[in-house]
Amino acid sequence: MDAQIIYTILAGVLLVVSALGTIFPVLPGSLLAILTLLGWGWLLGSAASWWAAGLGMLIAALGWSASAVLTGRKLKQHRCARSIFWALLGAVIGAFVIPVLGLFVGFAVGLFAGEARRHRDLGTAFDSSWAALKAMAGAS
Repeated sequence: MDAQIIYTILAGVLLVVSALGTIFPVLPGSLLAILTLLGWGWLLGSAASWWAAGLGMLIAALGWSASAVLTGRKLKQHRCARSIFWALLGAVIGAFVIPVLGLFVGFAVGLFAGEARRHRDLGTAFDSSWAALKAMAGAS
């Protein structure tokens, strides 16, 4: 089997995983697509592969940028951007306390703590924290 066929099949599988990453935020998304297309274009080395890879990377970068803008807008709408500091602090602490999942658990706990401090009501803090987590995961 030709090496270019193997590279193309492997790139196709990685692109499917990156597409699923837009649906399931646990999987890598746009970054994996960009890196896969860059590697595929480099390995194949033809003008056609570079054009296809460049176009795909441009589309992935535009989607990634749009997602960041929409997430920022959603966080601003819920006014919880200041609580992100507490979320990041919680993520760092969680990474050391709980192996593997501590980063995510700490982020969520820190975000909730920041929102509870801001709202002074646990129900409202939970609702705004949940909305922020959904926005950051792209599920809103």
